[in-house]
Amino acid sequence: MTINNPAQLNAIATHMDDELPRIFFEADRCAEVEIIVLTGEGRAFSAGGDLEGMKKNLDGIENFLAGYRNGKRFMQMMLDTEKPIIGKVNGDAVGMGCTLALCCDIVIANETARFGDPHVRVGLAAGDGGAIFWPKNIGMALAKYFILTGDLVSATEARQMGLIAKAVPADQLDAEVERVINRLRSNSMVALRFSKSIANIPLRQDLASMVDAGFALESISSQLADHKEAVHAFVDKRKPQFRKN
Repeated sequence: MTINNPAQLNAIATHMDDELPRIFFEADRCAEVEIIVLTGEGRAFSAGGDLEGMKKNLDGIENFLAGYRNGKRFMQMMLDTEKPIIGKVNGDAVGMGCTLALCCDIVIANETARFGDPHVRVGLAAGDGGAIFWPKNIGMALAKYFILTGDLVSATEARQMGLIAKAVPADQLDAEVERVINRLRSNSMVALRFSKSIANIPLRQDLASMVDAGFALESISSQLADHKEAVHAFVDKRKPQFRKN
C-alpha cells in the first residue's frame, strides 16, 4: 500500500481518511494477501494532517468528527488484522503520519527519516493515537517529552530508543524490507498471525480506553483560538503567537 499524495508530502487528505479503513479491511479479508507493506510515495512517508482539512475544521467541528471516525477505524483495523504489517518508512512520518507508522507491526525506516507528534505546535491536543503508541514503545518519560515538546527524532535515534525496529541507509531500504518479508514467510503463517494477535492485546485495550477521549479533546482544541492562530500563521508563513494562559 502506498500513500500517494507526494505534492503535500503524503498528508492525509479527506478522501484518504475514507479510504484507509477500507483498504485495510480489504487486505485483511483477501486470501491472497499474506503480508502488508505500507509506504509513502516520493520523499515522505506522511506529513500527517493536510492544510485544507485544517482550514475546514475552522468552520465547524463536523469535518473533524468525520476524520476522527475514520482515524479510529483504521487504527482498529491495523491492530485487529492478524496479517503482519510492515511500515516501510521512506521519509518523514509526522503527526497522524507517525501514528500510522507506529500502528504497523514492524517499522523499517530510511535512517534520515524523522518521526514526531507535533500537535502542540499547531494548537492541537495529541489525540489521534500518539499518546497511546509512543509510551508503549519507549516508556512514559520519553514519550511525554516528545509529545509535549513536539520535537522530531531521526530514525537512527528512534531505533536506539526503541520507537521503531530498524533504521537503514536509503539505498538499503528496499532490500531490508524484502529480507524481513522473506524471513516472516519462512515461519508458520498461522503461528505468526496468532502471535501478532496476542502481542496486540494491550494495544487494542489501550486504544479502546483512550481513543475516544483523545479525539474528543483534539476536536475541542481544533475550535479554540490557538489552533486558528496556527493555521493562519502557516498560511502567512510566520510563527504562531499562542496565548500565554
